Amino acid sequence: MNYPALVFALSLVMLWLSAQTGAYFHRRRRQPEAEHEDLGVLLAATLTLLGLIIGFSFSMAVTRYDQRKNYEAEEANAIGTEYVRAGLLPAADAAKVRELLRSYLNQRVLFYTTRDTRQLEQINASTAQLQSDLWSAVQTPAAAQPTFMVALAVSGMNDVLNSQGYTRAAWWYRIPGAAWALMAAIAICCNVLVGYNARGTEGSKKWFFLLPLVVSVAFFFIADMDSPRGGLIRIHPQNLEGVARSLRAP
Repeated sequence: MNYPALVFALSLVMLWLSAQTGAYFHRRRRQPEAEHEDLGVLLAATLTLLGLIIGFSFSMAVTRYDQRKNYEAEEANAIGTEYVRAGLLPAADAAKVRELLRSYLNQRVLFYTTRDTRQLEQINASTAQLQSDLWSAVQTPAAAQPTFMVALAVSGMNDVLNSQGYTRAAWWYRIPGAAWALMAAIAICCNVLVGYNARGTEGSKKWFFLLPLVVSVAFFFIADMDSPRGGLIRIHPQNLEGVARSLRAP
């Protein structure tokens, strides 16, 4: 599901073949008029169920997209706030924390923009190391001077680390494979019934391509929205980039 274009192509071929299979069985068996009416009711019910499941899945994908977008904004706010709170630490510690935060911010921007798997592994390793260094940078002055002002800096660093964990969880949780299998099974049944219940001429059966196309487009948008890196619709870290520009400003 990390390749929405592949999902679209496979869905289109699979559903079109399903409609042709239904049409093949229709040609081999003479269908009574009463059976045609019953199958029409069954087809309408199946199409309605398919529409509902596609709608729920799309809503699930949009919700996860919004989560990733909101967590990106929370990360930017947490980093920007901690950069200011670092001034509450002793001068040497404050300079060290701010330098580490600038490096950490660059890694977070790269996390959102990269598509390369190997580079992503390096980014995650660098992020984990920077998180350890950041916590050590505030832990030492907090142990030496356990004041309320230093506690604010420690609390802000805790928010920075937590926000990254929330982002990682939002990128991991995707539409379950069972939901995709259910949508695919119902879509195949719908197209088989469309082909089997068709009563038009051979020329009109060219329209069998329309339903597979529409359903495949729906699958493509769901997969694209649910894929953080592989799709066309991605989260651009504009909030993190805005914080990075503000930190570089004189």
